[in-house]
Amino acid sequence: MDRELTTVQVREARLEDAAAIVGILNPIIDTGLYTALDTPFSLEAEQAFLRGFPARGIFHVAVDPADQRVLAFQSLEPFATYTHAFDHVGTVGTFVDLASRRRGISAALFEATFDAARRKGYEKLFTFVRADNPAALAAYRKQGFTIVGTARRHAKIKGAYVDEIMIERFL
Repeated sequence: MDRELTTVQVREARLEDAAAIVGILNPIIDTGLYTALDTPFSLEAEQAFLRGFPARGIFHVAVDPADQRVLAFQSLEPFATYTHAFDHVGTVGTFVDLASRRRGISAALFEATFDAARRKGYEKLFTFVRADNPAALAAYRKQGFTIVGTARRHAKIKGAYVDEIMIERFL
């Protein structure tokens, strides 16, 4: 079923978005299908995460302009902080509400994140996508990410091993 492309507003995440973020993330985690995350987050944990988010990080939410409901979020964090050798590399994660997928929402997030990442000095973005999540891989590839390799049996979700596809995009 084709869904209508959704017009969204993208803005920086705020502390008051924590409940909406958890409301998107926890059902995705509960499916055991789309992410390597396997433990739901509490509101308090998400608030602490937002408070401690790195200064060079980027955390965007996509909101419905009609009611300001958060539909998706995307975060980018420094790849590593233990050396400056990776200062140009960021790790990105994208999560779209299960009921709002395949409507073009992530494209708006990527556009905003790419722009912000360039301004913050990032040159390359990197992430892992579950090998059994072809829709996510297709969404990232549509945004210019290329496959670097496969980490075999990299995650163990609900007792089953899952390969993860390593992808990257140069800005």
